[in-house]
Amino acid sequence: MSKSEQLLQIKFFYTAFFKKAHRAMAACYHPEAEFRDAVFSLQRKEIAAMWHMLCERGKDMEFEFSVSEQSGQVLAHWEPAYTFSQTGNKVHNIVDATFEFKDGKIFRHKDQFKFWRWSRQAFGVGGVLLGWTSFFLNKVRQGAKQGLAKFIQIHPEYQNSKER
Repeated sequence: MSKSEQLLQIKFFYTAFFKKAHRAMAACYHPEAEFRDAVFSLQRKEIAAMWHMLCERGKDMEFEFSVSEQSGQVLAHWEPAYTFSQTGNKVHNIVDATFEFKDGKIFRHKDQFKFWRWSRQAFGVGGVLLGWTSFFLNKVRQGAKQGLAKFIQIHPEYQNSKER
């Protein structure tokens, strides 16, 4: 797969996300894909479940994105603005993503953002006071993991997502 084809695939991926087309997003991933960000560390069907969950919960989400290649690596920059469902707070996140491909699909996807900046917006005063601590980050990770597990329980297409 050429770099221009990879760039087109990432443009397709974010366009699908903008349209909340989670199945189209999931189809972009390799069956053995990995996804990582400050909160999630996922594999296989868990990735599809996460995007499905975010599409459902992000009813008012809007974002802009750009895709580029730098030093042979496919990159994306995207800035989602949405209401955080747990608190009702407005969030404007700034995310930089890197992608690796295998067999024409996304194999590794890593999103990077400033967690403290995000937590201040998402959690208000609690995020301001504690968002920089590993304790708070771990609590958010645990809550996100539990939320995704509940989502997977009610969506059988994502069950057995950790099987190899």
